Order: sequence, then C-alpha cells, then structure tokens
Amino acid sequence: MSKKSIIERNKKRERLVERFREKRQELKKQASNESLSLEERMAAQAKLTKLPKNSSSVRIRKRCSQTGRPRGYLGFFGVSRIVFRELASSGILPGVKKSSW
Repeated sequence: MSKKSIIERNKKRERLVERFREKRQELKKQASNESLSLEERMAAQAKLTKLPKNSSSVRIRKRCSQTGRPRGYLGFFGVSRIVFRELASSGILPGVKKSSW
C-alpha cells in the first residue's frame, strides 16, 4: 500500500489538470500557431509557463485503484499486476483465467 500522502498528491494533480485543461490547450494552440507573430507566440508560451507545473497532464501517475501501487499498472482493469492476479485467481474478474494448470 502506498503512502496516503502520495496518493492524495496525485489526486490533487488530477484536480489541477482538470481545472486548467481548457486554458492550457488554448495557450498551446496559440504558441504553436504559425500564423501569429513571434511576439504573440512567445507571450502565449510565457503564460503557459506561469501556470502551475502540476496542471500538466504528464505529471499524473496512473495508480492501482485498490492499493495505490504505481508500478505494474494494468490500465484495462485499473489495478496493479498483484491485485489483478488475486482477483483473477479468486474468479472475481469475468472472462479471465490462468493460461495453464
């Protein structure tokens, strides 16, 4: 089980990303728009840098929904490999079974 503070920090990042998503996308469009002047693009880039670092979506870490484990994450199921194996062995996941006995 991961530390609660680490899990909560990641949740805070998710909230920040959602809050700044539209503003960040608009500034990125302006910064990469070739039809705008160089000064306007640089101004958009400067505004983008002023936004909080944690509002960037690449700073979010995908974690297991049950244990908070950051590694071995299986996105389709939303759990780590360890929890996945436990759930599959107990028959909780429908359609999943061991490949060999």
